[in-house]
Amino acid sequence: MSEKICSFHAEKELGDGQVESVSAGYSLYDKDSGALAAFRRIPISELKNHGILQALTAETNGLQSSGSWTSSEQPGQLISFGEALQHFQTVDLSSFKKRIQPTIRRTGLAALRHCLFGPPKLHQGLREERDLVLTIAQCGLDRQDPMHGRVLQTIYKKLTGSKFDCSLLGDHWEDLGFQGANPATDLRGAGFLALLHLLYLVMDSKTLLMAQEIFRLSHHHIQQFPFCLMSVNITCIAIRALREECLSRECNRQQKVIPVVNSFYAATFLHLAHVWRTQQKTILDSGFVLKDLEVLAKKSPRRLLKTLDIYLARVSKGQASLWGAQKRSGSQGSRAKDLTFTGVCDLQPHPFKSTGLI
Repeated sequence: MSEKICSFHAEKELGDGQVESVSAGYSLYDKDSGALAAFRRIPISELKNHGILQALTAETNGLQSSGSWTSSEQPGQLISFGEALQHFQTVDLSSFKKRIQPTIRRTGLAALRHCLFGPPKLHQGLREERDLVLTIAQCGLDRQDPMHGRVLQTIYKKLTGSKFDCSLLGDHWEDLGFQGANPATDLRGAGFLALLHLLYLVMDSKTLLMAQEIFRLSHHHIQQFPFCLMSVNITCIAIRALREECLSRECNRQQKVIPVVNSFYAATFLHLAHVWRTQQKTILDSGFVLKDLEVLAKKSPRRLLKTLDIYLARVSKGQASLWGAQKRSGSQGSRAKDLTFTGVCDLQPHPFKSTGLI
């Protein structure tokens, strides 16, 4: 009996865009002289339905890299914001909820001024929803939770346009604007809420275009900035605005908290991008821009939300322009590299390519 060796060769795309070859050998006993020829005639797109490839896939799934979360979910399956939120609504978060401070404590003249001039307190029926938002902000990235990995994969695919899964540790996360190879290290101050906000931005069809445009701006050769790290800072602003009851009036009006916080986050990011682009800001200006942005956002949340509504209405008509018509002269172009990004969150310093966070 003659034995013929048939080799299977495939390509696996890595997170950094490189391609790794994967090959496996197996034997076909040629009792039927047409068996090997028949296998060779199988279209590549149909190989996934055959046992040999399924076996190889099952084996490699059990040997994931150290940066991957093991998951029983279907590879490549995106996750919606609603599905991720439902996950947090069903798991036990009691240990994290103990850490939250729903509102800031005011004393003396600050308390008197708040009592006389507002903003109003959040309605009693909305406080549980507010507490959920603040509790999620206390949660970190959990390697044992497949949902967390799916959220990261979805954000990566939506921003880059990739159709392939990537490693959940690696330099490709720096390309998205994290400071290092592990996104978890940049979430202090905003927790998993920062990732939920990014997920909301890329999975809502109305805000996806905005997210992609801001992401492109973040890679500008002069005005570059760490996209995801900037997003984390904006989530921090949203958390403080919620705790300081700056969003209570709008939450009470809409009788919702989570949609208002999401829209506030998106509106604040939109305003930052507009200022950054039209006023020729660079990473040297990041601290000043974020401080001014926080003051404006807390003082006039309704104004930002209205601007977002106008922008999204224009998106639906194919008329949206993120950058506006005016630009200010005096570009600080050559300073974009080897500079300092100053954020507003309580994050520890890590290298972000040629920039650092303090």
